[in-house]
Amino acid sequence: MKTNTSLTYDIPGKFEETRFEKNHNVIFKSSIEASKVVAQEIAALIKSKQTQNQPCVLGLATGSSPIKVYEELVRMHKEDGLSFHNVITFNLDEYYPMTKENRQSYHYFMHQHLFNHIDIKPENINIPDGTIVLEDLNQYCIDYEAKIKNAGGIDFQLLGIGRTGHVGFNEPGSHINSGTRIITLDHITRVDASSDFNGIDNVPKRAITMGVSTILKSKRIVLMAWGQNKATVIKKTIQGEITSEVPATFLQNHSNATFVLDQFAASELTRFETPWLVGECVWTQELKSKAIIWLCKETKQSILKLTDRDYNNNGMSDLLAQEGSAYDLNINMFNVLQHTITGWPGGKPNTDDSHRPERANPAKKRVILFSPHPDDDVISMGGTFSKLIKQGHDVHVVYQTSGNIAVTDDEALKFAEVCRDFIGKENSEINFSSVINFLNNKTENQVDSLEVRKLKGLIRRRESYAATRYIGLNDEKTHFLDLPFYETGQIKKNPLGLDDIAIVKDIIAKIKPHQVFAAGDLADPHGTHEVCLNAIFEAMKQLKSESFMNDCWLWLYRGAWHEWDIHEIDMAVPLSPDEVTIKRHAILYHQSQKDRVMFQGNDSREFWVRAEERNKNTAKLYDDLGLAEYEAIEAFKRFDY
Repeated sequence: MKTNTSLTYDIPGKFEETRFEKNHNVIFKSSIEASKVVAQEIAALIKSKQTQNQPCVLGLATGSSPIKVYEELVRMHKEDGLSFHNVITFNLDEYYPMTKENRQSYHYFMHQHLFNHIDIKPENINIPDGTIVLEDLNQYCIDYEAKIKNAGGIDFQLLGIGRTGHVGFNEPGSHINSGTRIITLDHITRVDASSDFNGIDNVPKRAITMGVSTILKSKRIVLMAWGQNKATVIKKTIQGEITSEVPATFLQNHSNATFVLDQFAASELTRFETPWLVGECVWTQELKSKAIIWLCKETKQSILKLTDRDYNNNGMSDLLAQEGSAYDLNINMFNVLQHTITGWPGGKPNTDDSHRPERANPAKKRVILFSPHPDDDVISMGGTFSKLIKQGHDVHVVYQTSGNIAVTDDEALKFAEVCRDFIGKENSEINFSSVINFLNNKTENQVDSLEVRKLKGLIRRRESYAATRYIGLNDEKTHFLDLPFYETGQIKKNPLGLDDIAIVKDIIAKIKPHQVFAAGDLADPHGTHEVCLNAIFEAMKQLKSESFMNDCWLWLYRGAWHEWDIHEIDMAVPLSPDEVTIKRHAILYHQSQKDRVMFQGNDSREFWVRAEERNKNTAKLYDDLGLAEYEAIEAFKRFDY
């Protein structure tokens, strides 16, 4: 295993715990903490070079991964006096063709996040030029390589990683000896970028990129990866064989490369995913559950059919010795899973609740269902939503954002034209003729006008009312917060602010819920879910001293992107075929999101399809483990705030 020779990181665990790993890596609890450490290393290098009166040559990346690094470097420049006067930068890549003024260009990105805020000399900034005519590109790329060499080579190369395993835009098939060149982007890469371009049709098909060889010549390399979406490719890169099909694996050949990961990106490494295959474990209940469910999948057997031999042959002999027999382990695990299943998500009245996920009392609960966007409620827990209403609970659905950026211009234009034709040009809060004129003449990268954003928000709002009425909720129980952080008119949102937290806090204090359901899915492609969840966490933290909070439980659901693993589930709510149909119809009321989803991430299925298939798959997993067979299951995890 290669280790870095500059800034020292501590690798958690003993060598045997990391013996499957071929790259030096360090794991942090959060990407914010990790980004600060990376920024500190860069700053130390810049200062060291200054004392030697030498230039510091940085290779820089774009995308979401390095943003917090750049924010910290800007802070250090403004508050700590860090100067960039001796820094020369070379960016990894740029879309082709692409003008510098385009908001999606990496030239725009780098100036927005870093260069406009520091004292770097403009002549020291080097970013591939996406406007070079095609016949001149080969020579341009040769000259870019020569410029790096003449600067003394790259001292520190910052990298992200794509789901294809690309570094820079070196897609699968890239050769280890490749230099700076034009390349055709992989379909998956274009899908991942589609949210930034308002649809995959607008994503360029080509890019200019530094080559693998160029990157590997860097004296120091730090690759950053955040989030569950990167976990699979990180495992392939760190533990897999070197292959051009995963170009990032070429970094295994570099003697001074470090992977800086958050705990989510590292979650599929063997020492975390299946630690019993690595060495002895401390067998917590959660780890037991995870291991036994894994063993069922590995042996293709239900829980009650597992034998002593199965445990011994799959790295769990110490667990077997600790518990005594497979029979005892199996029965205990079966009961744990059985107790997660309930058709009464608000608790079953007049019933012993000692083995149920929710309390029996109070029999009628006040419930807040938080939904980051105006459709996450029905996509993620439409069946449970319906059950709570039918079982007599006082349910309130709270939409945290307007969701306006997810409405296409065509959809807004259609509504504007209908409204203008119906009511005429007067007697409306919105000047629909102005909206129509704006949309018909909207230029590339132009931010929607306030009136257009208001119309798009109203489209989402009325779709939400239609869906909740269908489920059976009265309009007065439907709340729209329109949190300020979201209202930028752009994909990039503002940071969570005090006003956002205060708004969430007020609605909780007003309703005084016994149950709060919130989106615990942090894998949505533009980060809104995470900000909305953090607003809830902070609001509940501030309200913790209030007496009503003693009886308030927080349940997290996951949305269209991922489902909880079986061992993580604390409440599994079965759905009948009729309830699955109700959920589907509720989702379909969100017509603006049906056929042309702007932010669907890496899954091309419509939201109702992926939600339905996910719920049916969860039910099948329970069935495969030997529990009751259901049509579908919605899953929840209780969170102690």
